[in-house]
Amino acid sequence: AVERIDRQGRICIAIDPLDGSSNIDINMTVGTIFSILPAPNDLSLAFQQRGSAQLAAGFVTYGPQTSLVLTLGDGVDIFTLDRKAGCFRFARSGVQIAEACEEFAINASNRRHWDPPVRAFIDECLAGVDGHANHDFNMRWIGSLVAEAYRILTRGGVFLYPSDARPGYGDGRLRLTYEAHPMAMIIEQAGGSASTGRERILDLSAQSLHQRVPLIMGSSNEVRRVEELHCDPLLVASVSAPLFARRGFFRL
Repeated sequence: AVERIDRQGRICIAIDPLDGSSNIDINMTVGTIFSILPAPNDLSLAFQQRGSAQLAAGFVTYGPQTSLVLTLGDGVDIFTLDRKAGCFRFARSGVQIAEACEEFAINASNRRHWDPPVRAFIDECLAGVDGHANHDFNMRWIGSLVAEAYRILTRGGVFLYPSDARPGYGDGRLRLTYEAHPMAMIIEQAGGSASTGRERILDLSAQSLHQRVPLIMGSSNEVRRVEELHCDPLLVASVSAPLFARRGFFRL
Protein backbone atom coordinates (compact mmCIF):
# COMPACT_ATOMS: atom_id res chain seq x y z
CA ALA A 1 0.00 0.00 0.00
CA VAL A 2 1.06 3.60 -0.63
CA GLU A 3 1.32 5.86 2.42
CA ARG A 4 1.71 9.63 2.19
CA ILE A 5 3.85 10.91 5.07
CA ASP A 6 4.70 14.48 4.01
CA ARG A 7 2.61 16.30 1.41
CA GLN A 8 5.56 18.64 0.76
CA GLY A 9 8.02 15.78 0.39
CA ARG A 10 10.26 15.66 -2.68
CA ILE A 11 11.04 11.95 -2.75
CA CYS A 12 9.12 8.68 -2.88
CA ILE A 13 10.44 5.49 -1.32
CA ALA A 14 9.51 1.96 -2.39
CA ILE A 15 10.54 -0.69 0.12
CA ASP A 16 10.50 -4.44 0.51
CA PRO A 17 10.83 -4.67 4.31
CA LEU A 18 11.63 -8.39 4.51
CA ASP A 19 13.21 -10.11 1.53
CA GLY A 20 13.90 -13.83 1.82
CA SER A 21 11.32 -14.38 4.55
CA SER A 22 11.22 -18.12 3.83
CA ASN A 23 14.79 -18.27 5.18
CA ILE A 24 13.92 -17.06 8.67
CA ASP A 25 13.07 -20.50 10.04
CA ILE A 26 16.40 -21.93 8.84
CA ASN A 27 18.53 -19.02 10.12
CA MET A 28 19.75 -17.88 6.70
CA THR A 29 20.27 -14.37 5.36
CA VAL A 30 17.27 -12.08 4.90
CA GLY A 31 17.17 -8.37 4.20
CA THR A 32 15.46 -5.12 3.26
CA ILE A 33 15.44 -3.53 -0.22
CA PHE A 34 14.63 0.11 -0.99
CA SER A 35 14.32 2.42 -3.99
CA ILE A 36 14.28 6.24 -3.84
CA LEU A 37 12.52 8.17 -6.61
CA PRO A 38 11.79 11.84 -7.28
CA ALA A 39 8.24 12.84 -6.34
CA PRO A 40 6.28 13.76 -9.49
CA ASN A 41 3.60 16.47 -9.51
CA ASP A 42 0.97 13.75 -9.79
CA LEU A 43 1.75 11.45 -6.87
CA SER A 44 -0.50 8.74 -8.30
CA LEU A 45 2.29 8.22 -10.87
CA ALA A 46 5.07 8.07 -8.28
CA PHE A 47 5.76 4.38 -8.70
CA GLN A 48 5.11 4.21 -12.44
CA GLN A 49 8.43 5.82 -13.33
CA ARG A 50 11.18 4.01 -15.21
CA GLY A 51 13.88 2.43 -13.13
CA SER A 52 16.37 4.87 -14.62
CA ALA A 53 14.56 7.68 -12.75
CA GLN A 54 15.76 6.37 -9.38
CA LEU A 55 17.83 8.78 -7.32
CA ALA A 56 19.26 6.07 -5.09
CA ALA A 57 18.80 2.42 -4.21
CA GLY A 58 20.11 0.00 -1.66
CA PHE A 59 19.58 -3.02 0.50
CA VAL A 60 20.47 -4.30 3.95
CA THR A 61 21.46 -7.90 4.66
CA TYR A 62 20.86 -9.42 8.08
CA GLY A 63 23.32 -12.31 8.33
CA PRO A 64 26.64 -12.98 10.07
CA GLN A 65 27.15 -9.26 9.52
CA THR A 66 24.55 -6.56 9.02
CA SER A 67 25.61 -4.82 5.84
CA LEU A 68 24.21 -1.84 3.95
CA VAL A 69 24.74 -1.70 0.17
CA LEU A 70 24.04 1.76 -1.27
CA THR A 71 24.22 3.63 -4.56
CA LEU A 72 23.46 7.31 -5.04
CA GLY A 73 23.96 6.98 -8.78
CA ASP A 74 27.75 7.26 -8.69
CA GLY A 75 29.05 3.79 -7.89
CA VAL A 76 28.25 1.31 -5.12
CA ASP A 77 29.50 1.41 -1.53
CA ILE A 78 29.16 -1.16 1.25
CA PHE A 79 28.88 -0.39 4.95
CA THR A 80 28.94 -2.78 7.93
CA LEU A 81 27.03 -2.25 11.16
CA ASP A 82 29.16 -1.56 14.22
CA ARG A 83 26.82 -2.84 16.93
CA LYS A 84 28.77 -1.31 19.81
CA ALA A 85 28.83 2.16 18.28
CA GLY A 86 25.33 1.84 16.83
CA CYS A 87 26.33 3.06 13.38
CA PHE A 88 27.39 1.76 9.98
CA ARG A 89 31.11 1.78 9.22
CA PHE A 90 32.41 2.31 5.70
CA ALA A 91 33.74 -1.02 4.38
CA ARG A 92 34.16 -0.94 0.57
CA SER A 93 33.87 1.75 -2.09
CA GLY A 94 33.47 1.63 -5.84
CA VAL A 95 32.46 -2.04 -5.92
CA GLN A 96 32.89 -3.53 -9.39
CA ILE A 97 31.50 -6.80 -10.76
CA ALA A 98 33.77 -8.74 -13.12
CA GLU A 99 32.38 -9.01 -16.69
CA ALA A 100 32.75 -12.81 -16.68
CA CYS A 101 31.84 -15.13 -13.85
CA GLU A 102 32.24 -18.64 -12.50
CA GLU A 103 29.03 -18.92 -10.47
CA PHE A 104 25.38 -19.02 -11.45
CA ALA A 105 22.31 -19.03 -9.23
CA ILE A 106 18.93 -20.43 -10.23
CA ASN A 107 16.31 -22.74 -8.73
CA ALA A 108 17.20 -25.80 -10.82
CA SER A 109 14.18 -27.75 -9.58
CA ASN A 110 12.07 -25.72 -12.03
CA ARG A 111 14.08 -26.70 -15.11
CA ARG A 112 11.18 -28.53 -16.76
CA HIS A 113 9.15 -25.30 -16.66
CA TRP A 114 11.80 -22.97 -18.10
CA ASP A 115 11.62 -21.42 -21.56
CA PRO A 116 14.15 -22.86 -24.04
CA PRO A 117 16.58 -19.87 -23.88
CA VAL A 118 16.96 -20.21 -20.09
CA ARG A 119 17.37 -23.97 -20.35
CA ALA A 120 20.00 -23.50 -23.06
CA PHE A 121 21.96 -21.00 -20.96
CA ILE A 122 22.03 -23.29 -17.94
CA ASP A 123 23.03 -26.22 -20.18
CA GLU A 124 25.98 -24.13 -21.36
CA CYS A 125 26.97 -23.42 -17.75
CA LEU A 126 26.73 -27.10 -16.87
CA ALA A 127 28.85 -27.98 -19.91
CA GLY A 128 31.73 -26.12 -18.25
CA VAL A 129 34.90 -26.07 -20.31
CA ASP A 130 32.98 -27.66 -23.18
CA GLY A 131 30.35 -24.89 -23.16
CA HIS A 132 30.15 -21.39 -24.59
CA ALA A 133 32.02 -19.74 -21.70
CA ASN A 134 34.85 -22.29 -21.94
CA HIS A 135 35.25 -22.64 -18.19
CA ASP A 136 33.62 -24.50 -15.32
CA PHE A 137 30.88 -23.01 -13.14
CA ASN A 138 29.68 -23.54 -9.59
CA MET A 139 25.96 -23.32 -8.82
CA ARG A 140 24.54 -21.37 -5.89
CA TRP A 141 20.95 -20.85 -4.73
CA ILE A 142 20.06 -19.21 -1.44
CA GLY A 143 16.47 -18.16 -2.10
CA SER A 144 17.10 -14.63 -0.82
CA LEU A 145 17.51 -11.84 -3.37
CA VAL A 146 19.62 -9.69 -1.06
CA ALA A 147 22.00 -12.56 -0.34
CA GLU A 148 22.34 -13.45 -4.03
CA ALA A 149 23.03 -9.80 -4.91
CA TYR A 150 25.58 -9.40 -2.12
CA ARG A 151 27.45 -12.47 -3.32
CA ILE A 152 27.51 -11.15 -6.89
CA LEU A 153 28.81 -7.77 -5.73
CA THR A 154 31.59 -9.33 -3.67
CA ARG A 155 32.79 -12.10 -5.98
CA GLY A 156 30.88 -11.95 -9.28
CA GLY A 157 28.30 -14.27 -10.76
CA VAL A 158 24.89 -14.28 -12.41
CA PHE A 159 21.43 -14.71 -10.86
CA LEU A 160 18.36 -15.87 -12.76
CA TYR A 161 14.73 -15.74 -11.64
CA PRO A 162 13.07 -16.14 -15.04
CA SER A 163 9.46 -16.44 -16.04
CA ASP A 164 8.35 -20.02 -16.63
CA ALA A 165 5.38 -22.17 -17.59
CA ARG A 166 3.92 -22.63 -14.10
CA PRO A 167 0.59 -20.91 -13.37
CA GLY A 168 1.30 -17.44 -12.01
CA TYR A 169 4.93 -17.39 -13.17
CA GLY A 170 4.42 -16.29 -16.79
CA ASP A 171 5.54 -12.73 -15.99
CA GLY A 172 8.18 -13.72 -13.45
CA ARG A 173 7.75 -13.45 -9.69
CA LEU A 174 9.89 -10.57 -8.43
CA ARG A 175 8.26 -7.18 -8.04
CA LEU A 176 9.52 -4.56 -10.46
CA THR A 177 9.10 -1.47 -8.28
CA TYR A 178 10.71 -2.53 -5.03
CA GLU A 179 12.84 -5.56 -5.96
CA ALA A 180 14.00 -5.55 -9.58
CA HIS A 181 14.37 -1.77 -10.04
CA PRO A 182 16.60 -1.12 -7.01
CA MET A 183 18.66 -4.25 -7.61
CA ALA A 184 19.13 -3.34 -11.27
CA MET A 185 20.36 0.13 -10.34
CA ILE A 186 22.84 -1.31 -7.84
CA ILE A 187 24.11 -3.97 -10.23
CA GLU A 188 24.54 -1.53 -13.13
CA GLN A 189 26.30 0.99 -10.91
CA ALA A 190 28.75 -1.79 -10.05
CA GLY A 191 29.46 -2.49 -13.73
CA GLY A 192 27.06 -5.39 -14.21
CA SER A 193 23.80 -5.79 -16.12
CA ALA A 194 20.16 -6.49 -15.25
CA SER A 195 17.58 -7.69 -17.75
CA THR A 196 14.35 -9.58 -18.18
CA GLY A 197 16.17 -11.64 -20.78
CA ARG A 198 14.78 -9.37 -23.47
CA GLU A 199 14.77 -5.86 -22.00
CA ARG A 200 16.90 -3.77 -19.68
CA ILE A 201 15.19 -3.65 -16.28
CA LEU A 202 15.86 0.08 -15.79
CA ASP A 203 14.01 0.89 -19.03
CA LEU A 204 10.78 -0.58 -17.65
CA SER A 205 8.02 1.28 -15.83
CA ALA A 206 5.46 -0.44 -13.64
CA GLN A 207 1.78 -0.27 -14.52
CA SER A 208 0.80 -1.48 -11.05
CA LEU A 209 2.51 -1.29 -7.68
CA HIS A 210 3.07 -5.04 -7.35
CA GLN A 211 3.81 -5.79 -11.02
CA ARG A 212 6.01 -8.84 -11.44
CA VAL A 213 8.95 -9.25 -13.79
CA PRO A 214 11.67 -11.79 -14.68
CA LEU A 215 15.14 -10.82 -13.44
CA ILE A 216 18.53 -11.87 -14.78
CA MET A 217 21.35 -9.87 -13.20
CA GLY A 218 25.07 -9.96 -12.57
CA SER A 219 28.19 -10.23 -14.68
CA SER A 220 27.54 -8.47 -17.97
CA ASN A 221 28.92 -11.20 -20.26
CA GLU A 222 26.52 -13.78 -18.86
CA VAL A 223 23.47 -11.49 -18.89
CA ARG A 224 24.29 -10.57 -22.48
CA ARG A 225 24.45 -14.26 -23.37
CA VAL A 226 20.98 -14.87 -21.91
CA GLU A 227 19.67 -11.99 -24.03
CA GLU A 228 21.32 -13.42 -27.14
CA LEU A 229 19.61 -16.75 -26.55
CA HIS A 230 16.22 -15.07 -26.10
CA CYS A 231 16.65 -13.17 -29.37
CA ASP A 232 17.85 -16.04 -31.57
CA PRO A 233 15.85 -19.32 -31.68
CA LEU A 234 18.44 -20.84 -34.03
CA LEU A 235 21.15 -20.18 -31.47
CA VAL A 236 19.05 -21.92 -28.81
CA ALA A 237 18.62 -24.91 -31.12
CA SER A 238 22.36 -25.12 -31.71
CA VAL A 239 22.96 -25.26 -27.95
CA SER A 240 20.21 -27.78 -27.30
CA ALA A 241 21.12 -30.15 -30.12
CA PRO A 242 24.57 -29.34 -31.51
CA LEU A 243 25.65 -31.08 -34.68
CA PHE A 244 29.30 -30.89 -33.78
CA ALA A 245 30.94 -31.30 -30.39
CA ARG A 246 34.32 -30.12 -29.18
CA ARG A 247 35.72 -33.60 -28.68
CA GLY A 248 34.54 -35.40 -31.78
CA PHE A 249 32.74 -35.24 -35.09
CA PHE A 250 29.35 -35.98 -33.54
CA ARG A 251 28.19 -35.78 -29.94
CA LEU A 252 26.94 -39.22 -28.90
